[in-house]
Amino acid sequence: MGLTVFANLVHAAGNRSVGLLSELMAVLKVGGIAAFGIAGLWAGGFSFEPAEGADCGAAAGFPASVAPAFLAFKGFATITNSGAEVTGPHRNVGRAIVISIAICVVVYLLVAFAVGAKLPLDRIVAAQDYALAEAAEPALGRIGFYLTVALALVATASGVIASIFAVSRMLAMLIDMKLIPHGHFGMPGTIRDHTLVYTVVIASALTIFFDLSRIASLGAFFYLVMDILIHCCVWRILREEIGARGWVLLTAIGLDTVALAAVAALKWQSDPLIVAIAIAGMTAVFLFERIFLALNPPSREPAHGSHHSAQEERHEPTS
Repeated sequence: MGLTVFANLVHAAGNRSVGLLSELMAVLKVGGIAAFGIAGLWAGGFSFEPAEGADCGAAAGFPASVAPAFLAFKGFATITNSGAEVTGPHRNVGRAIVISIAICVVVYLLVAFAVGAKLPLDRIVAAQDYALAEAAEPALGRIGFYLTVALALVATASGVIASIFAVSRMLAMLIDMKLIPHGHFGMPGTIRDHTLVYTVVIASALTIFFDLSRIASLGAFFYLVMDILIHCCVWRILREEIGARGWVLLTAIGLDTVALAAVAALKWQSDPLIVAIAIAGMTAVFLFERIFLALNPPSREPAHGSHHSAQEERHEPTS
């Protein structure tokens, strides 16, 4: 919760502060994780073979593990949600997505090889969040543990700041399109300022009621369902208009469905409550949105046709 409040203060300082801090944290995060991965490989003699006694586990575990991987690569979604803030978005958004995915692939492969070649599965499970530090322990010693904690804090802070920035901008865009309601509750500033506060409040509530594992599970459920729905809508409605290839969309829908079914099945066995919460949450969102749009049909006019867009509209607190 304290981290989300810190992220709110960073965003309140302006886009320049967000950009500079995000760049610094990204360098520390990527460089630190890569260094740990290289240290782990070095400690294992740069062997890319599984550790002795390693067990691949159940076959259903692989597609289920893909679901959290969607969140690991969600940085490209953060980029697209922040497209309005990017200079030359038509050229730079695509480049940023390709570069971010390439960096993630290299870093994650380093970590996977370093941990998998050094530790058997039971030790990886026992170490949990500190598996990389344990794999690099022969090279880094006890200091590796403390560096892992520091690196985890930097990585979490970086992700929270970037996600809050992107989500608040996306909410402002949806308000501008008259797809969701908005109330300023007496707050001054632009609607972007308001959506930033809403995002921080919701994120803080999640950290109070759920641990990180459950938050990640909820994120996987919501993200996969959202991905499937978007691909279905593009395939049915916009495919010809934007020149999308049908087989690519159908393949994405199929893979998303397999991952969603696998993670739902495993979570239903280990933590059925989180599955029920995810279903209830999505049902509530769909019902609310259906009722809102029925009572407030969206206008056919362009969302930015008014003199002031929702993102630029300002509200002063009422007396």
